[in-house]
Amino acid sequence: MKILGYGKSLPNKIVSNDDLSKLVETSDEWIIQRTGIRNRRISDVNTSVLASQAALEAINDAQIDKDDIDLIICATMTADNATPSVACLVQKELGLENATAFDINGACTGFIYALKVVEGLLKLNHKKALVIGSEVMSKIIDFTDRNTCILFGDGAGAVVVEKGEDAFFFTKSKGNFDVLYAEGTSLNIDLDVKEITGGFLYMDGREVFKFAIRAMEEAILKVLEEANLTIDDIDMIIPHQANQRIISNVAKRMKIDESKFFMNLEEYGNTSAASVAIALTEAKKQNVIKEKDKVILVGFGAGLTWGSTLIEI
Repeated sequence: MKILGYGKSLPNKIVSNDDLSKLVETSDEWIIQRTGIRNRRISDVNTSVLASQAALEAINDAQIDKDDIDLIICATMTADNATPSVACLVQKELGLENATAFDINGACTGFIYALKVVEGLLKLNHKKALVIGSEVMSKIIDFTDRNTCILFGDGAGAVVVEKGEDAFFFTKSKGNFDVLYAEGTSLNIDLDVKEITGGFLYMDGREVFKFAIRAMEEAILKVLEEANLTIDDIDMIIPHQANQRIISNVAKRMKIDESKFFMNLEEYGNTSAASVAIALTEAKKQNVIKEKDKVILVGFGAGLTWGSTLIEI
């Protein structure tokens, strides 16, 4: 897989820790100490709008004719509608008439899952693919719940890819969803009630924290084993931007210098499926990663899901 172009879209509205301290019992110091997050972006547009903006930037960065794109996959858990997919809405917005388009819901691991699907389809008959991670997490966050509202933000990232050197993947899931989930059609709606409550994201922070450290370590080790490489061969690790303490603990357990992990969560928080895509785009555009660098993308999320990919830039 060869990445041809990178793009991102971040809402203009910034919500700081101090802003959140007016809504729930918290403080800037408390949030930074426990998460490393200082700000997050909150969108006033839908997931498909952010996705389209990031996608257009990636297409322009790739310097290709948009008609060459024959596959669009969007990773998201906050789609505008139950149907059509965000990918189809992006297709319509950008006029990508030659593409097959669909969504993947792998929660925060979704962008990595999407890349794995694309890698397989490129080996069949597809030529150029648009891979997007886009979320408006603020739509499913209860801003009276301190456990979740301090963590999440909105945004989108995208890449244009074509067939190239084989990427290596490790993906896994198991169905203990009870520690991290958001209700959907399982909600029981009483038609006599004027206001429907529920549908917000629920997270058992302590259990997710323990799972995340184990999952990221396993995913990094497994993809290195698949590629027959060691951590010394890797130029950069781009992790899901959930919590600085998680990343620091993984680095410590694996005896990896923390500087090898790219982080931008301080300014954006956890943007779920968009997080790795945004971080990858920023790392490339800031020249943190360069041509021929070997990079591991690694994530974990609801499902539970986790996974990694090792690519050459």
